[in-house]
Amino acid sequence: MLTLLGMLVLTAGTPARAGENVFVEVNPSTVQAGNRVNLRASCDNRNDQQAEVTSDAFGRVVLRPNNGGSGTGRDNDNGGTSRADSGFLTGAVTVPGSTAPGDYPVDLRCANGNRATTTLTVLNMTQPSKGPATGGGGTAGGRGAGSLLLVGGLVVAAVAAGLGVLGSRPRRPGSP
Repeated sequence: MLTLLGMLVLTAGTPARAGENVFVEVNPSTVQAGNRVNLRASCDNRNDQQAEVTSDAFGRVVLRPNNGGSGTGRDNDNGGTSRADSGFLTGAVTVPGSTAPGDYPVDLRCANGNRATTTLTVLNMTQPSKGPATGGGGTAGGRGAGSLLLVGGLVVAAVAAGLGVLGSRPRRPGSP
């Protein structure tokens, strides 16, 4: 399992290339269902026209030319991509939480007819739930169980101390 995860991390963000300048990237390439992924593509130096990306993982997304952002380092009109993506086609999409786990092809179709494909791996790990309250310790559920045990222990200790005092008293002559 760790080996598989390591391989996925090492290949994250690796573009699938169909031609010299035709590719599509999904970042991250492994995502939990319900999270957002960024898409970046190139259509063989024809990145001034929109392109379409489709996948059974998220449906259809239109990628738009990214011309350098808004000067803040983020271009909110292009799915939150950075100026480092300038000159590429960019977009973003959220993988629905109901998406089944597995590997999904992500297909790019350029306006000039070029195509490229990459793979998106969707995980659907459920969050662990709180374990059951077991045992009789002070951390177990129930009202006052820890306090009741503490008070009971103190009572037993007091009775034992009292019996010890009575047992250690010197006896008077003629007493049974």
